[in-house]
Amino acid sequence: MFCTKCGKNIGADAVFCQYCGVRQTGAPIYATAPPRKLQRSRYDKKIGGVCSGVAHYLDLDTNLVRLVWLLTFLLAGTGFVAYVICWIVIPLEPAYLEAQYTQTA
Repeated sequence: MFCTKCGKNIGADAVFCQYCGVRQTGAPIYATAPPRKLQRSRYDKKIGGVCSGVAHYLDLDTNLVRLVWLLTFLLAGTGFVAYVICWIVIPLEPAYLEAQYTQTA
């Protein structure tokens, strides 16, 4: 079965997509959404994947998060330090997702 929002391959009995958290149609209502994890993006990144990871965690547009981060860098000067700290602290998205993409192609 494939997710109705992101199109990724999920289990046949999945109620929620483990990648984007969207409830799948025709699934039972009693299940809860999986907890979100704050991770740097491995694929949707410009520098370190921090903005994309924060955007996915907060369910916001990636470009909006990048714009806000740029404004904090230009106006307050703390954006660069915060980005470097987040780059070090936030873990990278697991590599097993990459292996899954190469096997299906």
